Amino acid sequence: MTQDFHPMQSPQRQPGIESKIDPAPEYMPRYQGSGRLKGKVALITGGDSGIGRATAILYAREGANVAIVYKDEEGDAEKTKDLIEEEGAQVLLIPGDIGEKSFCKSAVKQTIDAFGQLDILVNNAGEQHAQDTPEDIEEAQIERTFRTNIFGTIFMTQEALPHLKTGSRIICLTSITAYKGQDLLIDYASTKGAILAFLRAMASKLAPEGILVNGVAPGPIWTPLIPASFPKDAVEDFGQDSPLGRPGQPNEVAPALLFLACEDSSYMTGQVLHPNGGTLVGG
Repeated sequence: MTQDFHPMQSPQRQPGIESKIDPAPEYMPRYQGSGRLKGKVALITGGDSGIGRATAILYAREGANVAIVYKDEEGDAEKTKDLIEEEGAQVLLIPGDIGEKSFCKSAVKQTIDAFGQLDILVNNAGEQHAQDTPEDIEEAQIERTFRTNIFGTIFMTQEALPHLKTGSRIICLTSITAYKGQDLLIDYASTKGAILAFLRAMASKLAPEGILVNGVAPGPIWTPLIPASFPKDAVEDFGQDSPLGRPGQPNEVAPALLFLACEDSSYMTGQVLHPNGGTLVGG
């Protein structure tokens, strides 16, 4: 059984589960900030834990104020808020379901009301449900996974667009599963392929306006959803089949999202970065 997937957030998680993962994921940036996002405002979905938390902290260290959307993990969100404030940034917590268009509209409005602007949208939130047998993937699961992962990405982007301007960034989290598939995560991998197509289409559409749309496709990353979703033997072997022989940490992915958010990536759109432990993928 391969372990080359990248889960993030699930509605089945309980508040505060972040504190129960052992060993704890690594979130903190490895270097001092240099003001690369000074004066910017970022809205990050799924920002309470995992890659979203690491990205939020890094953005804050680089000078951005951050709005975090999360579903129901209040304890994790509050911890992330504390870590962001320790970096000297302002933070807004917005609980809700990105699968509902009305919530996405409200989340963007709350961000604008709080900070007066929106410069960076990070479509990171997602969910997955492992199934051994394709026939066992129920209709409700398919609908829920697509609604969160791709509907939510589209809805949030639609609501953010009126507030974005030349130089603004949209960053979408796809996955190695979009390129390689994953036999336990067929519906999840399908949504990540859809996100890949979406970001490429949006990059072409928004290029004349100077709004850059790029993506990140992580490989096996050690986040709270891994032990919460998979059998013990799968967790013990997680990430070991990557060329580097281990899972990645959230703070090994966040710098890719910083690069795509700052001026260093000013000549990139429609592209995807691959922090995946060395697995070669096309595109």
